[in-house]
Amino acid sequence: MIKLQVIDKCEISKSVFELVLQGDCVNRFNTPGQFIHIKVPRNDLLLRRPISIAKINKENQTCTIVIKVIGEGTQAIVNTDVGQYLDVLGPLGNGFPSEFLQSDSKVLLIGGGIGCPPLLECAKQLRVRNIQCTTILGFINKESVFYEEEFKKYSSVYVSTDDGSYQIKGNVKTVIDQLNESYDAIYACGPTGLVRMVNQVYENHPHAYISLEERMACGVGACAGCTVKKKQSTGNLKVCSDGPVFKTGEVIV
Repeated sequence: MIKLQVIDKCEISKSVFELVLQGDCVNRFNTPGQFIHIKVPRNDLLLRRPISIAKINKENQTCTIVIKVIGEGTQAIVNTDVGQYLDVLGPLGNGFPSEFLQSDSKVLLIGGGIGCPPLLECAKQLRVRNIQCTTILGFINKESVFYEEEFKKYSSVYVSTDDGSYQIKGNVKTVIDQLNESYDAIYACGPTGLVRMVNQVYENHPHAYISLEERMACGVGACAGCTVKKKQSTGNLKVCSDGPVFKTGEVIV
């Protein structure tokens, strides 16, 4: 376990906070889609919280995470003052594979709500390799939209809102149907409905991947508290150590 110092914090949409953490261990952070397991700074809350890594800056030894406050644990983490330290494990899990992509490849990134942040570092690293990215960001309404401008630095961006209060009315599938394009790789992260849709629509795509969200205890595969069922055979896989990124068609969502 390591200590990362909170050096910046801001609210980027309602109940969604961006925290910038600093420490020399960030030099080990490489693969988009991995996560850190954060100890809640309260003695009565024992389980750590898995939070995806949104940005990596090795020059400044910083990583950026985005947290939506949904309970006492996430609220306690967000309440950490700038200058204080968080106890973390990481980076953990398997991220989005991209070694097979070439400079002329086309990639589709699909994010929904708090599932958008881990795709940002992915877009950034692909842009460095001159890989063309298209990003679809889905939100409930205009007030919940964040990171649109960040993604525009690295890709073309479409934003959908369920109520139509900003840009395209509908969910991310509405945008996918409008694009009618083929892609060499597809990476998705978001709520269950979104990843289930991607898991079904792109089940037979050779390079389509979904990132799953799950409550975890250990975060390293020891406790089997975050299992998902395999689709093509019996048995389970662990989200924390076998994932959180899985090939489409590999697990039942």
